[in-house]
Amino acid sequence: MPHSDSPTRITVISASMGAGHDGAATELTRHLTAAGFLVDRHDFLDLLPARIGKLLSGAYLRLLTWAPAGYQRIYAATEHERRPNPAVRALLRGAERRTLATVTPDTRAVVSTYPGASQVLGALRLRGRLAIPALTYLTDFSVHSLWVAPGIDAHLAAHAIPAAQAHEQGAAGVTVTGPMTDPRFTPADEDERRAARTRFGLPPDTPLALLVAGSWGVGPVREAAAEILGTGVALPVVVCGRNHALAERLRADGIAHVHGWVDDMPGLMHACDVLVQNAGGLTSLEALAGGLPVVSYRCIPGHGRTNAAALDEAGLAPWIREPDRLAPTLTELLHGPRGRAQREAGLALFTTAPGPVPAVTTMAHGPLPTARPGRRGAPTAVPSRTPDLSTTALPAESLTAVPAEVLRLPVAGRFVGRSRQARRRTALMVAAVAATLSLGVGAPLAYAYGESPGHHFGALTHYLEDDDR
Repeated sequence: MPHSDSPTRITVISASMGAGHDGAATELTRHLTAAGFLVDRHDFLDLLPARIGKLLSGAYLRLLTWAPAGYQRIYAATEHERRPNPAVRALLRGAERRTLATVTPDTRAVVSTYPGASQVLGALRLRGRLAIPALTYLTDFSVHSLWVAPGIDAHLAAHAIPAAQAHEQGAAGVTVTGPMTDPRFTPADEDERRAARTRFGLPPDTPLALLVAGSWGVGPVREAAAEILGTGVALPVVVCGRNHALAERLRADGIAHVHGWVDDMPGLMHACDVLVQNAGGLTSLEALAGGLPVVSYRCIPGHGRTNAAALDEAGLAPWIREPDRLAPTLTELLHGPRGRAQREAGLALFTTAPGPVPAVTTMAHGPLPTARPGRRGAPTAVPSRTPDLSTTALPAESLTAVPAEVLRLPVAGRFVGRSRQARRRTALMVAAVAATLSLGVGAPLAYAYGESPGHHFGALTHYLEDDDR
């Protein structure tokens, strides 16, 4: 609980890129509020200049839908870059003033659940413009380089594997805190299971595989649904999110149980026996909290595949890479000891660590961090104390000062130039930057521009900085 008589204020910054970052921010806000904090919540897309937040979100969706192979190449090329490229840095600089304005004088800490926001907060910390601790809550099980921002005081991870990846990339204050989900995601008993099946109109005794593809319903969902049905092991129950066209196509394909956006996901998970996912995001954690075994299949490129690899390495969800492994793996999870082991491992993820709130509390009430050179060569804010690290696999110098129990986890607008040609060039550039940033990566934009990207970087920098004065 906060230590002072008046509530302590925390700022949480997310981004409406799908539902994963916002979902994590919603749970963080709820937990912090329950702990007695006042919480201000902001969408990073609203803080970007020239009202290009919607462009970011739309570009991301279109790239995943129309050019998944291109997304994979961009992600792989930038996964271990030490810093975002000049165009992305220019775009992020344009958000600094608005981001700083979200922090009121009585705020004691800022928490980001989106890598772009973390980059901005880290830059503000390094330059001394943000005087309070800035933390990143890693929402993915794998860590792209853009998640690791010099200047951030603490990087909070749900598991030792993303924590180790963040540490390897030079993150400061890496701490294993465990995940957070809505408390409604709990294991169901037999009565709850039957009631949920009746409520959703599902057969009472057939094994059911819940197939999810995020709030946008992206990826080869139709192929996965047909292949699950073809195994004869389980009946697919497909959630398409807001992709109404996908839902209609699945029904035309003969898939009997198709849902759009589902408000009662805890109930639907109670009705099902296994979760098949393709992105490794918040829904996977919700299923683990609910005692469902999880499998990754036909994953979307980029973070979908790296998250699948990390979940597989953690022993929390096997990654099926070949269709001929689908039937035997589903059988093992539904009827064999592998399924029981994964249920236990998933539930242990939530019972052996309290989540990120204690870490945020410690940073909000502790002494202001001092600075020392970070491993990336820039000053990095670090805490002044180090906890007992006997229960973590990470080096002592990489972890922030939090209670020891936290660590107990098992191993376009106004363009430069007035000519139509100049406007087209700048629009292309902004769209490409939007695509790369919305992916959570700082891709080499020369791929998109061909020759001489430097001219465009300069134009974008002038455009963004001029807009934000």
